[in-house]
Parts: sequence; C-alpha cells; structure tokens
Amino acid sequence: MTGAEHEATANGAAEDAAAADGDAAAAVPKRDLAQLWVCAFLAVLGVLVIVDAARLGGFSASNDPIGPKPVPIILGVLLFAVAAFYAIDALRGGHGEDGGAHAGERFDVRTVALLCAVFVANALLIDWLGWVISGSLLFWGAAIVLGSRRYFLTLAAAVVLGLATFYGFAIGLGLGLPAGVLQGIL
Repeated sequence: MTGAEHEATANGAAEDAAAADGDAAAAVPKRDLAQLWVCAFLAVLGVLVIVDAARLGGFSASNDPIGPKPVPIILGVLLFAVAAFYAIDALRGGHGEDGGAHAGERFDVRTVALLCAVFVANALLIDWLGWVISGSLLFWGAAIVLGSRRYFLTLAAAVVLGLATFYGFAIGLGLGLPAGVLQGIL
C-alpha cells in the first residue's frame, strides 16, 4: 500500500468515526417535558375518579351484588397507571409521532365540525326516529365525514351496526334503547 492509499484509508476511517459519533448524538432522543402535563392531567383524573367512586353509597340489588363501585375504581386505577407509564416514557425521551399519510398536515376544523354536527343530529333525532335509524345515520355520517366514498356499502354497514347495538343492548344488557318510529316493529 502506497502512502497516498494509506492516507486515504486513514481519512476514510476518521470520517466514518466522525459520522458514527454524529449518528450517536442524533440517536439520543430529546425529552419533551411538555408531555408531563398530559401525564399529570391523567393522574389527577384517575385520582378524582377513584375518590368519587369511593364516595358512592353501598347500592346493591339481587341482580347486581357488587354495586356500582368496581368499574370506576378500575378505570381510575387504569388512568393512573397510563399516566405513570406515559411519564416514564416521556422521561426516557419517548414522544408521539404522526407517521401516517397525513403527517405534518394542519388540524382539520371542518372535519371536526361536521362530526360534531352528526353527533348533535343524533342527539336531537334519537327520541323521534329511534336508535336504529338515528344510530345508523350517526355511523353512516361519521364514516362519510371521515372519508368513506362507498356510500351504499357504508349505509348497509351502518344499518347492521345500528340493529346490532339495539339488540345487543336489549338482549345482552337488558336495556331498551328508544325505538322511535319503529316502535312495534322491532
């Protein structure tokens, strides 16, 4: 190996080492401590849910021997656990990334406003039309607003979902959703 080849190899090795050091510095994640505010909010919310559930009276019935306390207490503990794990992740340098097809796009106010309109329409129509029709319109409208362009297939799926939830509540939970104009038919 000549002196020029040896010098080129040494320079190449030095450049590779410098690039590796730069990659190592770039690989160290930056901490986004603003996420800790979200963690704190989730922890406070979890504690509030647990405290509020603990204050519930001792309600029980023959068909519900455990009462209403366990579910909110479990949810409060889960909220607190999510806050703890999220805080650990944030302190280790983790951060959320929008890696989807719409990464970097601005917040779409129009879509949110249309979804709110669909939910308000459902709330206004549920007593008059009943759950099956208003729920189907809710599911269909939300799917269309969120980008579905297969209108008839989406409508069919929405009707099936509306009927399934109606009978799921009626048979599975023993709760009656409003039948509206379909009273006596369902």
